[in-house]
Order: sequence, then structure tokens, then C-alpha cells
Amino acid sequence: MQYHVDGDLVPAEAATVSIRDRGFLYGDAAFETLRAYGGDVFEWRAHVERLERTCETLDIDHGVSDADLRVRVQEVLDANGLDDAYVRLSITRGVQPGKLTPGPEADPTVVVIAEELPRGGIDGSPVWDGPATLQTVKTRKPDDAALPADAKTHNYLNGILARNELVDADEALLRDADGDVAEGATSNLFFVDDEGLHTPIDDLPLLPGVTRSVVTDLIEAETDIPLRRGRYAPEDIREAEEAFLTNTTWEVRPVETVDGVEVGGGPVTNLLARLFDQLVERRHYG
Repeated sequence: MQYHVDGDLVPAEAATVSIRDRGFLYGDAAFETLRAYGGDVFEWRAHVERLERTCETLDIDHGVSDADLRVRVQEVLDANGLDDAYVRLSITRGVQPGKLTPGPEADPTVVVIAEELPRGGIDGSPVWDGPATLQTVKTRKPDDAALPADAKTHNYLNGILARNELVDADEALLRDADGDVAEGATSNLFFVDDEGLHTPIDDLPLLPGVTRSVVTDLIEAETDIPLRRGRYAPEDIREAEEAFLTNTTWEVRPVETVDGVEVGGGPVTNLLARLFDQLVERRHYG
């Protein structure tokens, strides 16, 4: 495999960054997880705009154009002969003197890595082995004023602590300080009850997921299913008729159980998974 490190393609075993890099020392870095289908990145514009927002939040002026970033991603795909892949694009503040306070000017480290994934779309295969099993955890989402939830940074301590709590489950269900369900450790949540389809309201501390946005657009454009955004307790999810998670690699993943209570997928989950696959097929394989 070959990866991109600071503008150069290098063999994976030689792809290193400095131990003094602030992304390593402090998690002082922004990143995006991308999905390539048929040799092209899905929702590139949405991902790069979120990356820029994270860099603005961190005040990292990296000076690399969107076009240059896209070229680096494409070069990694081409160098490794990858059509369908997971891609991670990271921008750190780079190496600075060893103190917490960032210096005024960044010398950014830009890294692109990738690995092969199954084909997506109508004839594709999911990356997950089976439906998700959720567990409500004690770890809470920090308030937005403490740690902006819309910033996708290298500091994933909150999600790591949440995942460390899991027992016979593979995704953590996190709440805010008031006990309202926000999201999974690496995923956004939807569920169905007799009032329609629900997802946590945007003013909760949750990451504005790109796949969540795509699925929301599909719901509004191609179905007559009412979508409600609100504040929900864990028991609302446990009592749901269906539930599913979204993220870039999982796409639409049904939920089998919540806190050991069977929920499962169903017709709404299946419909949205099919609509998502059809969208990918049209854009990338048609």
C-alpha cells in the first residue's frame, strides 16, 4: 500500500509523522472519513466543507486548497488500484514547540490513508457483519461550549470511554448532560415508532453526519414518511418499532437490540437502505 504524507506518496511502512506533531501529542488535528465508490469519493463537497469548519474551529490555517486535497486522495486510490475504499484524510497543526498553547502559524501535516472495502450500491455488500447492538453508556457527550460536537478532531476520548463500557454490544448510545440521547460513538441514530421516523434534534451535542444528511434528504425527497427531530430518552429507543444507524462506512445499518431489548430493522430501514444504495449506484456505477 502507498499513502500520502505531506504531498508525497510513500510506502505504508514508511508513512510516518513526527513524535512532536501536535496531532500525536494533543489530538490537535482535523480529519474526515471518506468512502470511495467506483473510484470516486462520495459526497466530497460535504466532507471537505466539514473539514474546513473543523480547521476553523481549531484555528488551523493549513493553506492546502480543496482541489489539492482531492488530488491527494485520488492519487492514493489510483496508486493502490482501489475503486471501493475507506479513505481517511487528516490535517494536523504540525510540529511546534512543546507547549499546549498553539503557535500563531501552522506547518501542517497532511496525511491520506486508504484500505479496500466491498463494492457499494445495488450489487454491493455491507462492511458490517450484522445488525448493530446498542448499549446506553454512562459516558456523556460534553456540552458544546466545552467541546464543539461538530468538530471532527483526532481527540476521540469521549467515544473511546463510551466504547470501553460495552458488554455484548458493538456501539455505544451516548446521552447529553440532561439524559437526552444524542448519537452513537461513531454514528447517528434514527428510529421508528407509531408517530413516524425520528432522529435527535440538531441542537444536541452531535456530529452533523454526512450520511445522516444524505438519508434525511432521501426521506424528504423520495418518501412520505414524516421525519421528526426531538429529544428522546433511552426508553424511547428501546420501545421503537425499528432503529438504524448511519455513518460513512456503515451507510444504513439496522439495529438489532438496544440494552438487550430486541428492536430490529423493518420496512422503513429497508426502504432507506435501498434508496441509499440506488443513489450510490446512480452516481458512481451507472
